[in-house]
Amino acid sequence: MPKHIGIVACSYEGAALCYQTICNEGSKYLGEHAHPEISLHNHPLSEYMKFIVPGDWEGVAALMLSSSEKLHKIGADFLITPDNTIHQSFSFVIKKSPIPWLHIGDEVAKIAQKNNSKKIGILGTKFLMEGPVYPEILKKRNIDHCIPIEEQRFKINDIIFNELVYGIINEKSKKYFLDVIDELKIKGCDSVVLGCTEIPLIVFPKDSSLPTLDSTRILARAALKYSIGNNTEKLGTTAYNRPLTNK
Repeated sequence: MPKHIGIVACSYEGAALCYQTICNEGSKYLGEHAHPEISLHNHPLSEYMKFIVPGDWEGVAALMLSSSEKLHKIGADFLITPDNTIHQSFSFVIKKSPIPWLHIGDEVAKIAQKNNSKKIGILGTKFLMEGPVYPEILKKRNIDHCIPIEEQRFKINDIIFNELVYGIINEKSKKYFLDVIDELKIKGCDSVVLGCTEIPLIVFPKDSSLPTLDSTRILARAALKYSIGNNTEKLGTTAYNRPLTNK
C-alpha cells in the first residue's frame, strides 16, 4: 500500500496546488482515478505571519509541529510542507517531529543538479530570497545562486502576499515577474526557482526566459514517488526522520 501523505499547509493556494498535483499524477503509477491517501492540516497564514515577520522561526516550528502531530494521529506516514519560507524552521521541526519529512529545497536542488544547472535565480517571499534555505542547500551541490535586487524583492513580496495567496492573477504582476527573470538571465542564471508555491500560478514555463524549477510540483512529485516506492535511494528522495522516542 502507498504511504499516507501528510501535507502541513501554510498558504492555502500553494497547498491546494500541491494536493491537486499529487492527485492528478497518482494515476500514472496507481491506475485510473487512483492516488495515495492524503491528509492536510492548515493553521491560518495569519498565525504563521505573527512569527515569520519578526523572524521567530521556533514559533513557526511550533505551528508546523502542531500540524504534524494532528496528521500523525490520523495516520500520515510522512510529511511535506508546500511552503518554501517556513523551511527556515526545518531544523527545529525534525528534532521533534513524530514522522519523517521531505524537504522542498532538497528536492528542487536534486532536479537542478540533474539538469546540470550552475547558477540559479531564486524567487519567493523576501524572507525566502534573503534567507538561508536555498543558499545552504545549493552550496552543498556546488550550485551558485542569485536573488533580485532589494526593490524587486519588496515588490515580489507584495505581489505574493496581496495577490497570489488570495488566488489573484494580475497581468501587470505577471509581466513584472517575467521582467525580473529576464534580469536574472542577464546576470548569468541558467534557471529560476519558483520558490513561493503560488508563483507557478502566474509564471508558466512557456513564458519564462529561463527554465523554471516549480518547487510546488517538484515536491508533490517527490512525495508521490516516496509514497509508492520501496527504495528511497532509487527514487532519489531523502526523508528526514527522528525516532518517536526523541519527540
